Amino acid sequence: MNTSTTDIASVWTLLETVVDPEIPVLTVADLGIIRDVHLTEGGVEVVITPTYSGCPAMHMIEVQIMAALKEAGFEDVKIKTVLSPAWTTDWITEEGMAKLEKFGIAPPRKNQEVPNCPQCGSPHTKLLSQFGSTACKSLWQCQECKEPFDHFKCH
Repeated sequence: MNTSTTDIASVWTLLETVVDPEIPVLTVADLGIIRDVHLTEGGVEVVITPTYSGCPAMHMIEVQIMAALKEAGFEDVKIKTVLSPAWTTDWITEEGMAKLEKFGIAPPRKNQEVPNCPQCGSPHTKLLSQFGSTACKSLWQCQECKEPFDHFKCH
């Protein structure tokens, strides 16, 4: 690919198609783990920050980013991981928050200790387990509709 005719915005647009392997309703852009993009001679460097240092999905995310960029014609793709500043749920986009809720996962909300049920919207929910389907989520149950749901933990 001729990177002189490629702009960074088009790379960002491409990255918005790479889904998170653990929460496939979200893209890596929705999650806010893409920190920066640099065009290089003949390629591109993508700077990422993991949601937490032991996240098992990060290797797959790197593979998917590399595959998407190589498929788009970038010959030289580098992924650089930075740990500081640490990722925070504040980096999830508003679109990402809406996607989580629509998918049935209560999104993280600052100053909200008890999440509303993503199924019926009720604030009457209770914690079942600090650990949900992935380490970044906890398991809750709605006291109105009785449905269990994951809550994406704030951090």
